[in-house]
Amino acid sequence: MKKKRATPHTYVIIFVIIIFCALLTWLLPGGQYVRSEATIDGITTTQVDFKYLESQPQSWQIFRALYKGFVRQSGIIIFILIVGGAFWVINSSRAIDAGIQSFLQKATQWERVGWIRKLGVGNIVIVFVMIIFSLFGAVFGMSEETIAFIIIFVPLAISMGYDSIVGVCMVYLATHIGFAGAILNPFTIGIAQGIAELPLFSGIEYRLFCWVIVTVIGIVFVLRYARKVKRDPKKSPMYEEDVYWREKSEEHRTNIAYHTPVSAWISYGLTLIGMGIMAVLYPETSMKIGNSAITVPFLIPAITITFAIVAFLTARKSVHFYVLTLLAYTIIYLIVGVMGYGWYIGELSALFLVMGLLCGIAMGYTGNVLSQKFIDGAKDILSAALVVGLAGGIIVILEDGRVIDTILFKLAQAMDGASRIASIGVMYTIQTCINLFIASGSAKAALTMPIMAPFSDLIGVSRQATVMAFQFGDGFTTMFAPTSGVLIGVLGMARIPYGTWFKWIWKFILFLVILGFLLLLPTVLMQLNGF
Repeated sequence: MKKKRATPHTYVIIFVIIIFCALLTWLLPGGQYVRSEATIDGITTTQVDFKYLESQPQSWQIFRALYKGFVRQSGIIIFILIVGGAFWVINSSRAIDAGIQSFLQKATQWERVGWIRKLGVGNIVIVFVMIIFSLFGAVFGMSEETIAFIIIFVPLAISMGYDSIVGVCMVYLATHIGFAGAILNPFTIGIAQGIAELPLFSGIEYRLFCWVIVTVIGIVFVLRYARKVKRDPKKSPMYEEDVYWREKSEEHRTNIAYHTPVSAWISYGLTLIGMGIMAVLYPETSMKIGNSAITVPFLIPAITITFAIVAFLTARKSVHFYVLTLLAYTIIYLIVGVMGYGWYIGELSALFLVMGLLCGIAMGYTGNVLSQKFIDGAKDILSAALVVGLAGGIIVILEDGRVIDTILFKLAQAMDGASRIASIGVMYTIQTCINLFIASGSAKAALTMPIMAPFSDLIGVSRQATVMAFQFGDGFTTMFAPTSGVLIGVLGMARIPYGTWFKWIWKFILFLVILGFLLLLPTVLMQLNGF
């Protein structure tokens, strides 16, 4: 019998890509886009000119790039370690297991309702969760935050009879489909339209249509796969690797001793004091949706009051449900913090660290026990953090070798003399290719839009269409780009090898890329509002 060839380890794949990028620095000339400001008729515009530079071929520097990659991705690495440590504390409390067990018991009751049984509780959960996270990606550009949700939804997916891939799709895939079909994303559309000198978030009607299309297609894709796995779990490419999650789920969901120690009330009191201080300091919150801001008075005080009531009732039931309440309000604070106060990885790391501490106090852990559990969690997730750092070395090699701008320049030259449809296709291809090397949408907008926007005027393509080509090109391939620290972090948390994920997702990504081109055609062939 022919032996099945093993999938290369994620570390091996990343190192091979780094070597390939180093080879490019020997084959391509060095180059750089130089930006300058020019004032014509009182209007200041930014001009971008390309110039060749002496190349910087990379050889032994590939090993230094690994170190510099860790430095570049240090924020995400630390975030992963803190989230891993905090959730290990929660997992040790068995609160998530109690929540899943409670959900499954309720799901059994819901199955007695005819229409729910026909649709399937699992299908309803997948659809609901994916719509929510797709909206998060489309409206306020959620991305890094998805890492923290993996430890919740992967065990839930396993418990419902699916696999870890379904758990990742419910959160990560849904978020980044929304990110690609963004409606009001300030980090991509906002920056790109600002550089292109367009009214911010104009053309929202067609973007909303595109978001609905890509979200529905994403949900259908996941539902079809989930149904196949539920019918025959061995058809999952993660069947063997998911033994970790299945054993953990089975082990933790048995013999849960429901109780409420005094320490839970101490944690309750400390949390109320902290939330009360926040309520006093921030009596009103300005929630930003796209480029608009809505002032919501009494938001944090209202959250504090509802927590006081809900946490009191759940703590009386059991410390496990109190810990789940802590987790739920952590997520609420995450959403309010990101949309209202511009929180990023630093603030979110602090938020989850506090959650872990309060959970440990509620369970009655001593300082030593709490510290050890946090360390155990960080060790358990260390491989994911290492992969993120290694992947950061890819972009380091390309930057140090001075070939990123050269690649962009060569691709831009391909648009000379092309028709409008061909030109928008080439723009889209350029953005898609660049996305494999530069994962940050904001950085890509700053790099490419000053070049693409003026060029679109010359070839008769609207700047709005150019922004949309950037938007789709930035979004779809991120979901399998090895340079994406978020993707690598998510896969590490879910214990899915990058090679397995790539084999599973690449056909769907190819379909999305083709769909993106088809959705771009109306922007050059039809009169659309805002275009």
